Amino acid sequence: MEQLQGSKGYKKQYNSSNKILEQESGSLEKHVSHKSKEETESRETRKFRPKKQQQWDRFEGLFYKDLQTDSKVQKDFLTEMAKILNTYLTDQCKTKTKVVDFHHPHQLEELLGDTLCVDGPPRDLHQVLSDCKETLKYCVKTGHPHFLNQLSTGLDVVGVAGEWLTAAVNTNMFTFEVGSVFVLMENTVLRKMRSFIGWGEQEGDGIFTPGGTMSNIYALLLARHRKFPKIKEEGMYSGQKLVVYTSSQSHFSIKKAAIMLGIGLNNVCSIPCDERGRMKVDELEKAIEETLADGGVPLMVSATCGTTVLAAYDPVDRMADICQKYKIWLHVDGAWGGSALLSKKYKHLLKGVQRCDSMTWNPHKMMGAPLQCSAILVRKSGELLAANALCADYLYQTDKFYDVSYDTGDRSIQCGRHNDVFKLWLMWRSKGDNGFEDSINKIFHLSRYLEQRVKERKHFTSVLSEIEGPSVSFWYEPPQLINSNLSSRERKNLLSKVAPKIKESMTLKGNMMLAYQPLGDLPNFFRIAISNPKLTESTLDFVLDEIERISSDIFLE
Repeated sequence: MEQLQGSKGYKKQYNSSNKILEQESGSLEKHVSHKSKEETESRETRKFRPKKQQQWDRFEGLFYKDLQTDSKVQKDFLTEMAKILNTYLTDQCKTKTKVVDFHHPHQLEELLGDTLCVDGPPRDLHQVLSDCKETLKYCVKTGHPHFLNQLSTGLDVVGVAGEWLTAAVNTNMFTFEVGSVFVLMENTVLRKMRSFIGWGEQEGDGIFTPGGTMSNIYALLLARHRKFPKIKEEGMYSGQKLVVYTSSQSHFSIKKAAIMLGIGLNNVCSIPCDERGRMKVDELEKAIEETLADGGVPLMVSATCGTTVLAAYDPVDRMADICQKYKIWLHVDGAWGGSALLSKKYKHLLKGVQRCDSMTWNPHKMMGAPLQCSAILVRKSGELLAANALCADYLYQTDKFYDVSYDTGDRSIQCGRHNDVFKLWLMWRSKGDNGFEDSINKIFHLSRYLEQRVKERKHFTSVLSEIEGPSVSFWYEPPQLINSNLSSRERKNLLSKVAPKIKESMTLKGNMMLAYQPLGDLPNFFRIAISNPKLTESTLDFVLDEIERISSDIFLE
């Protein structure tokens, strides 16, 4: 029996099970040869290392099997991991910290070197902790106040704590016997969300899904099942043309849903939008009439509430009138903008939402829940079950000793399903309805503040005369572009290069990340979606100042 002595007093005796580990890895000598430079330093050298480098010495020579057999090793390892994560979360809230230490893929691959390798011999826990710290070094800090690159930004500490607990428990959500308390929490939160839509307390159904795209796929699946329930058993009918209607500025997931469900990309009808990015309802009715005249079947209308680019809200109430007239399923894609329902001041943007048949709502966007957290909410109870149930008797037995109506798995497309509700439930407990309303109001206030500053500043031009959602889109024209003798076409082409050039510069420096994109014939413009709770008016002033400062260094050609 062989003994290994850890540097902080751990003493492990390697019995037969540990000899198996030695056989699997070749030999202890072979394993040592795979250790990093820090691991193979002599004890004499180690004495002169700074204390920060010595903190993990006690984990040298300890491996994953020690976590399974020694509770003290497990406790100390998790304590160190908590320290690493806490430092990371705290540091990224400081404006002096870089948003990202950016390197091109080939550069990052070279920098990480052996850290990326996974091979035969195991690495000890010292190396595992080091790997975690090295990984975080190159991660984009999405909780940083200068990270404005996506719709979902910021960091809710309570939500993160909820995610940690979820990972530690590691339960599945498909049955009550496994999910237990989390299934009850999911029912509670979904009921609360449906109440904000305006449905009755006991009305409707819902389930958490792996993101807004999947929620939209559910909506189209349900619309198809209501119209043609036999498709579930018999498949798509030959020659049956089913048509889906969505705005030209809607999320691409509506088209993805049509592809996946066999409806076809060409049967997604993109309805034109007005100058503010909202669907033209008159054009919607014309398209439906054309479908009917052509012998097609209008299947679903998707209203986007909070478009990805302009944060526009389609006129749900008027669209509901048309869907009621033609007996068409009305879906509301509120993945981004649905959280406005939490605010008495801004819920009018979704006027008529209570009339929809289904709604997608992503708390991981405006509400700040950690990724992923998305729900499909359905007005009529039983439709999720009818469309998806297969009654697998190895999992969803009907003769269980408890009320099997709490088994959620047969309502889902998935079998195994991640626990996405606990972090949101915990956030709701910590904030209450009032706290979420304050957060949403602050987000909208800051977007209006930024909109006004853009209008007041020289060389900045708003894309919209007035915004709806908490997102501001604008161009910046540097002086060298304005003062040049260029044709309108040349100016437009150069203007389209400004945002990408400025973004490249700020990302390489690591001090900020912003989003940009074109829209139709419009040249590239900046888009700043507000959702980070750390944002302030002064932060947004800094963003505009930084754009101006960087622009003086860019070269357009």
